[in-house]
Amino acid sequence: MSALLTGTPLAGRVAVVTGASSGIGAATAQRLAQLGAKVAVMARRKDKLDTLVDSIQAAGGVAMALPVDVTDREAVHAAADQVAEQLGRADLVFNNAGVQLVSAIDELRLDDWQRQIDLNITGVMNVIGAFLPQLSTAAEAGRPADLITTSSIAATRILEKFSIYSGTKAYISHLTRLLRVELGPKNIRVATIEPGMVDTELPDHVTDPDASKLMADLIEQVDVLQSSDIAETVAFMAAVPRHVNLTEITILPTAQAI
Repeated sequence: MSALLTGTPLAGRVAVVTGASSGIGAATAQRLAQLGAKVAVMARRKDKLDTLVDSIQAAGGVAMALPVDVTDREAVHAAADQVAEQLGRADLVFNNAGVQLVSAIDELRLDDWQRQIDLNITGVMNVIGAFLPQLSTAAEAGRPADLITTSSIAATRILEKFSIYSGTKAYISHLTRLLRVELGPKNIRVATIEPGMVDTELPDHVTDPDASKLMADLIEQVDVLQSSDIAETVAFMAAVPRHVNLTEITILPTAQAI
């Protein structure tokens, strides 16, 4: 997707991006910074974050690295304090960290199940718990406040062997609908983005041969989404007027049938 936004419509915003060490997170952090936001990038891999921050700063942006595992609640809350102290209170949270581990349910890959639940659900909740007070402060001051979480088309599609992953993403999509009931009246925009096949490193974690073939075939046969496509979409969601909430966006490669 070519850049749709121009200028610095996010000037004055303070953004937090989790899962920022690669793929969608890294691309979105860069794009938000290009559009004027100060960006705090969060992930486990410090070296990747440092490279990303260097890139953003070299382009004239403002960024800070937070090497944090979002499954660690105390660490996430400490990171939130750092953001407020160094960049100002966050008013744009892109809750993007996640993992995809696909297997048949009767293989009983209990560790894989738990890893997905820990990161895709508990990690998401830890970030919400840490940054919601900052989003509330922004909204109360009359500024835009955005909580955007990465779900997946797997939240609604019925895909064999994706049961645990799909379940975690269904949680995120429905959580968005529920949180809007509470937070929308407080002028906090709550949104989820549900991508189809994106050319990121996420499929590299998939060990099931059937699922691996499905993804490899899509990448070979279809003009799949790029991380920059998702980044531009997230930026647009945050840049629209404050009274507009693009709350659920499904984004698919045009030629992807499933």
